Amino acid sequence: MNILITGVHGFVGSNLVNALKAHHTLYGLDIVAPEKEGVVKTFSWKDLEAVSFPMQNLPHFDAIIHLAGKAHDTKNSSAAQAYFDINTGLTQKIYDFFIESLATKFIFFSSVKAAADSVPGEVLTEEVVPAPVGPYGESKIKAEEYILGLLRKCPLHSKQVYILRPCMIHGPGNKGNLNLLYSVVKKGIPWPLGAFENRRSFTSVDNLCYVVEGLLTKDVPTGIYHMGDDEALSTNELIHVMCEAMGKKARIWKLNKGLMEAVATVGTWLHLPLNKERLRKLTENYVVSNAKIKAALGIEHMPVRAEEGLRKTIRSFEK
Repeated sequence: MNILITGVHGFVGSNLVNALKAHHTLYGLDIVAPEKEGVVKTFSWKDLEAVSFPMQNLPHFDAIIHLAGKAHDTKNSSAAQAYFDINTGLTQKIYDFFIESLATKFIFFSSVKAAADSVPGEVLTEEVVPAPVGPYGESKIKAEEYILGLLRKCPLHSKQVYILRPCMIHGPGNKGNLNLLYSVVKKGIPWPLGAFENRRSFTSVDNLCYVVEGLLTKDVPTGIYHMGDDEALSTNELIHVMCEAMGKKARIWKLNKGLMEAVATVGTWLHLPLNKERLRKLTENYVVSNAKIKAALGIEHMPVRAEEGLRKTIRSFEK
């Protein structure tokens, strides 16, 4: 297939190129356009704006994978409008291009944060009524609504559209929250919240690439699909996996829950790093169901177990 990948130079884009380049012809679309092994050419967004249909200045694409977006800023230092300009605006632009093009498959990388900031119930499924909190999730759900709105108005009988909602993606090259926790653990700083037995879902980038390949090559129905590894891990288990990969002994303190909640309350009053909101985020459950995507692909298990993928990620931090 001829595949156009937006955001091709990012973390997920680079891993997708490595996974797909042996069997497909890949093109990129990004704000920067350096040469990249496995990518025939990277176009700019201005190239897309200059397109007239039928396309004359771009090659024929069979599929479009839309990765480009503004990542979740955990420090909340980004202006809200920037999320909507990029996550919503660019999605509208590339989806309009897809509708006019001859491409038959469109994969949009949304996020579980478009569905819920906190999981209502035990497991987050595709049936949840979206209730995003903050500009990141809100901009992603606006992009989803644009796609679904056009689909309802004009069903694309010859095209298939997939909205993927992955939870925290990790793998070699990852620079997100896992890297921050790794830095703390590597310094030997004890984890003080061991008394909280939360469970969280993660997404190995290898499993993600496997799913994308399946969506490209199999006849999967149009729809929304949540994405995560098969197993959910507690933060305590995650720290044990990290220490095992580093050859260190895990230092986990199971301090009294009430004490830590009192410390977080004081932290909220005094604007300290550990406050009530951060304590909630660090200790809440966030388990995502991947049952729908596995059923659609006709598989029982993801190829990479959660602990295996996390060990691979942690070892990449050591390099």
